[in-house]
Amino acid sequence: MVLFLFALFFAGQTFADSREYKIGAGELLSVTVFDEPDLSLKEIRVATDGTISIPLLGQINVSGLTIEDAEKKLASFLADGYLKNPRVAMSILKYRVLYVTGQVRKPGAYDYSEGLTVEKAIVLAGGLTPRGSKNKITLARENDPETMHSVDGSVIVGPGDVITVGESFF
Repeated sequence: MVLFLFALFFAGQTFADSREYKIGAGELLSVTVFDEPDLSLKEIRVATDGTISIPLLGQINVSGLTIEDAEKKLASFLADGYLKNPRVAMSILKYRVLYVTGQVRKPGAYDYSEGLTVEKAIVLAGGLTPRGSKNKITLARENDPETMHSVDGSVIVGPGDVITVGESFF
């Protein structure tokens, strides 16, 4: 029973976290305006200025919005003289990348996926070099790039984050 409640709690946490995810530049989105195929977009990339180009509406800033907020914003604009009761659905097809650098075999940018941990990101980067240290890993969050946090492999990462693996002396 306790295990079930524990699992239920964390399932709720994951759901809440995904609902709070903020859209950012470089992501690939899908926008569906129900019963309006000419206004729907199978794939649209968020520009570096945080905007997407929507037919009839032009450039709409979606950066920093949740999916739900972006859907409401688009529906509001479409309801303002274009459609009666527009229904908009949006989804992220491809997230921004995250970066793994330092003492890993293949430093670089890697595709983000939900639930990605520091350890999994290091595996994507080919694993540690012989000099790589599991105890000297830092993480700079996209929303606070100036602050480096010492982390272990279990920490969840986000798109735009930078993971740096330090060097071991032994």
